Amino acid sequence: MAEAGHEDAHSLKRVLGPINLVTLGVGAIIGAGIFVLTGSVAATFAGPAVILSYVLAGVACVFAGLCYAEFASMIPIAGSAYTYGYATLGEFFAWIIGWDLIIEYAVGNIYVAQSWADYLRSFLRGAFGVDFPAWMATDLQTVAHDPALRALAPALHTPFGTLVVGFNLPALLVVAALTLVLVRGVRESARLNAAMVIFKLVLVLAFVGVGAAYVEPAHWHPFAPHGLRGVWTGASLAFFSYIGFDAVSTLAEETRVPQRDLPRGMLWSLGICTVLYVAVAAVMTGLVPSELLATGDPLSRALRAAGLDRLATLMSLGAVIAVTAVLLVFQLGQPRILYAMARDGLLPPAFGRVHGRFRTPAFGTMLTGLFVGLAPTFLTQDQALELTNIGTLFAFLLVALGVIALRVREPDRARPFRCPGYPVTPILAAVSCLALIAGLPATNWWRFAIWLAVGLVIYLRYGAKRSKLAR
Repeated sequence: MAEAGHEDAHSLKRVLGPINLVTLGVGAIIGAGIFVLTGSVAATFAGPAVILSYVLAGVACVFAGLCYAEFASMIPIAGSAYTYGYATLGEFFAWIIGWDLIIEYAVGNIYVAQSWADYLRSFLRGAFGVDFPAWMATDLQTVAHDPALRALAPALHTPFGTLVVGFNLPALLVVAALTLVLVRGVRESARLNAAMVIFKLVLVLAFVGVGAAYVEPAHWHPFAPHGLRGVWTGASLAFFSYIGFDAVSTLAEETRVPQRDLPRGMLWSLGICTVLYVAVAAVMTGLVPSELLATGDPLSRALRAAGLDRLATLMSLGAVIAVTAVLLVFQLGQPRILYAMARDGLLPPAFGRVHGRFRTPAFGTMLTGLFVGLAPTFLTQDQALELTNIGTLFAFLLVALGVIALRVREPDRARPFRCPGYPVTPILAAVSCLALIAGLPATNWWRFAIWLAVGLVIYLRYGAKRSKLAR
């Protein structure tokens, strides 16, 4: 595995401090989870007990975050869990983790880009009365199976039959714009993210502060309409809301003092966001009966139920900005994982090249942008969400096991940050990940198995033969 060296023309630029990392972490975590997923989890599974679902998912992420923090302080190299797996479990398991992280960042960002398009349509409708055509802001599968959308969408007549036209134009455009920003440099990206984070924190606090005055406690009864199973499944899905915290660890080689600041960035961002999620879930379910929150804009729906129409429209705008921040950070993280894998010979060298002027992994950034920009036209939101959760949980599970493996193999190795409560904490992290995986719908398993099989073929045909270890 490539070692971190001195800064030169072929290395990434160290420009980030602790405040940058916390804002990037908060920017990644607070987004589609708080503005959309809270509503669907409450309406379908947990009811007002969505509060407990977010607490359970947050606790699991704290356990995983402590494991991440120990590795990040020891191995301050770009690549996140992939790099940690390489250092502890070997090349094969590192490949599996890296392949899973493509699910977390790229496939996860497909869900986020789709949500961004939904928020944009909601804002345009509420603020200007403009109804953006739905068939131009959704996926082909939805258009094909929805009679109302199919009637509005254009049709292409081919020798093989009539094909309905549907694509997600807003998702493509926003991803293209952010890709250009990311190619230019991480400092510019961090500054843009910081501005968006401040705005959406103000908006979330306004929702909690204003909405709390209109809460009707009667809406919290029954508290858990679907019992423990509903809370458990809700936690398994709510996990998606937190996964952005580990994007901080992908910036190790662009952080000035990574051993000190990476653990702080991850844990502070997790703590801040857990408190905000619980507060928002409590207020949201107190404003309106949970079953009415199955919508693409649940916070706005809750505010309108309380008669706060102007704040509801502002909330739609805030959601657009919030999800833009998540898109930015996830698009920032994925190319750096590809960069680390290419540097170890597991992917073609193009992914490991740094742009001569901007000192960013430009090829990986542009390819990731192309994939994430086009995929929302072909995958549904549910498919992207569920695949993201199971892949990320599996990667986190391997990180937790890696902490135990390295403590056993190299007990005397310097650890600037030590995971507290060892070995209980990493064991709890692993058990929490397994429990959340078990709470996901069964269809996730075969999709994930197919993804792993494809990755295994690529590894055996390319990486295993061309990696640095192989040479």
